[in-house]
Amino acid sequence: MQIFYTPDIKGMEYCFSEDESKHAIRVLRLNVGDAVHLVDGKGNLFEGVIEDPKPKKCKVLITNVVNEFEKRNYHLHIAMSPLKNPDRFEWFLEKATEIGIDEITPILCERTEKKNLNHDRCNRIIESAMKQSLKAYHPVMHNFIKFDEFVAQSGNSIKMIASCEGERKLMRDCYKAGKRSTILVGPEGDFTPNELAKANNAGFIPITMGSARLRTETAGVAVCHSISFLNL
Repeated sequence: MQIFYTPDIKGMEYCFSEDESKHAIRVLRLNVGDAVHLVDGKGNLFEGVIEDPKPKKCKVLITNVVNEFEKRNYHLHIAMSPLKNPDRFEWFLEKATEIGIDEITPILCERTEKKNLNHDRCNRIIESAMKQSLKAYHPVMHNFIKFDEFVAQSGNSIKMIASCEGERKLMRDCYKAGKRSTILVGPEGDFTPNELAKANNAGFIPITMGSARLRTETAGVAVCHSISFLNL
């Protein structure tokens, strides 16, 4: 299945952008009548065929729409500190999208070393991973926010904080399948005692991902997979 991300799609005809047209016609060698699939990032999968294979303005005729394509029964929001090496955070974005995630928030912690992100690049990585893994939902990539602000506005969900220190629970003992969850993953060096105390006061349950000390990006992927597994 070849998927194109088309967030602005409306109606029963659609024209690809020049870049997507070139990719479809010049790279994939698609021609009149060839089947394509389009997603809008909101859960809709559009089935269509190439109607006019122009390499700069390829037109697609929509033949069917599948709403809520492979919608998951749970909602996952991971808030993670960006990493000194941006490649590692981008790797997390890619793998979390492939596994299944709804929201990602980069948080500024006391031990965060990387204090900025290329938001557009992050969204491009998410988009590519979404298409590669055949998903119709585009995870929301939020703007950078301070740890204290995020914790204070975390809302109503099962809230957990992955930490390396102190008394912690297993995720399976805190989480219920089909529920909304918000999970904090800290920077290199972990959360500070001050941050752990603030999270605890805001209702976040300390959890462990096992006896091994995981890198931040590995912990994020492990959290994502664990929630997915607990919802099978």
